[in-house]
Amino acid sequence: MWNPRIWRANCSLSLRSEGETMQKSECSGGTQLKSRVTGNDDQRTSSGTQIKHRNAVQRSKSSLSTSSLDSARKLHPRPSDKLNPKTINPFGEQSRAPSAFAAIYSKGGIPCRLVHGSVKHRLQWECPPESLSFDPLLITLAEGLRETKHPYTFVSKEGFRELLLVKGAPEKAVPLLPRLIPVLKAALVHSDDEVFERGLNALVQLSVVVGPSLNDHLKHLLTSLSKRLMDKKFKEPITSALQKLEQRGGSGSLSIIKSKIPTYCSICC
Repeated sequence: MWNPRIWRANCSLSLRSEGETMQKSECSGGTQLKSRVTGNDDQRTSSGTQIKHRNAVQRSKSSLSTSSLDSARKLHPRPSDKLNPKTINPFGEQSRAPSAFAAIYSKGGIPCRLVHGSVKHRLQWECPPESLSFDPLLITLAEGLRETKHPYTFVSKEGFRELLLVKGAPEKAVPLLPRLIPVLKAALVHSDDEVFERGLNALVQLSVVVGPSLNDHLKHLLTSLSKRLMDKKFKEPITSALQKLEQRGGSGSLSIIKSKIPTYCSICC
């Protein structure tokens, strides 16, 4: 027998079960959808990370290749780099103009060349030194005493010495003293010790040749010598040089030396 109450109860139970089934399917679908979205996000994140890593590697490779190329250019510069203003170092040695002596020597203005020997070097003159005019060759060689690079140091020092040894050197050198003394003074006040030593030796060599004619110019050189006397390593060579100046300059040189260097002891004492 059909009972309406039982029928309504069964209908409500079936509707409730269908609703729960639909909710479960919706939840499972949402979960699957969320997992898909999350998976896509993870894939995008991992792919983005890989792209970033790949770009970083490429940048590091390019920077390494650029730095290695720059270092290779520095070690082996191209000839065209000399013409490119961007590759020129304004403070580098290549941009510095050569000294007057170096320029004259490079152009053949000094009639001698350096001959390298197994034991020591020597100069080879293009013509006999006694046939050469001292003006301006002797002054140019004196200017070269301030050089600090080879071969200019040797050429200037040895050329000055050999030129003063030729026959007739006194007659040629004395008229040049007013122009030679400032050049020798520049070497004596130089901060480089080797330049000072070359200047001191050149002064002694000149005094041997010109004798008392140097006395009128001696006072211009003694101030720098008195300052260097404070240095112990130069005390002996300067004292020896002063004694030779006194010996070659005669009695008139002693009073000049004593006026600038009162502690000097004469060789006659």
